Amino acid sequence: MIEIVKSIFNIEVNIEENLILIPSEKNSSQTQDVFSDKWEDFDQQGNYKDLVDFQKDWFRSLYGFEYEDEFRNFCCSKKIIIDAGCGLGYKAAWMAELSPESLVIGIDYSKAAEIAARNYKHLPNLFFFRADISNTYVKEGLVDFVLCDQVIMHTNDPELTFRHLSGITAIGGIFACYVYAKKALPRELLDDYFRSTTHKIDRDDMWEMSKQLTQLGKVLSDLKVSIDVPEIPLLGIKGGKQDIQRFIYYNFIKCFYKRDWDIHTCDATNFDWYAPSKAKRYSLDEFMAMVKANKLVVDYLHAEEACYSGRFLK
Repeated sequence: MIEIVKSIFNIEVNIEENLILIPSEKNSSQTQDVFSDKWEDFDQQGNYKDLVDFQKDWFRSLYGFEYEDEFRNFCCSKKIIIDAGCGLGYKAAWMAELSPESLVIGIDYSKAAEIAARNYKHLPNLFFFRADISNTYVKEGLVDFVLCDQVIMHTNDPELTFRHLSGITAIGGIFACYVYAKKALPRELLDDYFRSTTHKIDRDDMWEMSKQLTQLGKVLSDLKVSIDVPEIPLLGIKGGKQDIQRFIYYNFIKCFYKRDWDIHTCDATNFDWYAPSKAKRYSLDEFMAMVKANKLVVDYLHAEEACYSGRFLK
């Protein structure tokens, strides 16, 4: 397996246990540091089962797999799988467990790659390395399944990253990707304004605000109130009966709260949104333009208030 791993790169790499080592990136970014901080904190807490269970279920809806066995069969048909932006590696580990004959590689620009390698040493077909997903050093047209889930928006140039990841996808292979959806104008303006000052905000202050947003989300959710919202097209506000927490969330400010999650996971979700200085959002037309520009064909497409995602055939 190690020789196969080495063969997919266009540079020489070394492997220590399940960690792939490449020439280190000497430059750091605010977004990279934020996610290193987030994932280190998450790993130290050690209680993210709720998040993992939710993410697995949501993943299947995002990418068109009704049952886990359907996703298992999909993975088993792929010799090489890359999870670009793998975070703590639980999705990469999931795929490695579902398809033990596949080579699965998780890539992340943050310290999460090293944490994941430490946590998943028991899976012989799973490797991790810390690298920029816009330049993975993987040979062109080689990977049967490339996944970039909830990550590409945080890269310096999402369009360039999309082009690189679709480029390393094999002919007949699948590139699956998720992007944030543009929301109502007031929410977009607040997000853009706040993100322009994110790099000036102290880490502890950012976590404190994230906790406050969770508290706001809980207060609104506990009201259990729905309102009839008039359509306001110029502001991008949709009409109809809406829960008050969701109305505030999608139109004005992200105040995430999920009743059946532990509070720290909710706090981390709010931190995940506001802490990175880069988080580009897309309209559906803009997302599809990227797909078309890279000569990909839609195999499955999903759209909801928060995001657009899909599987694209090369």
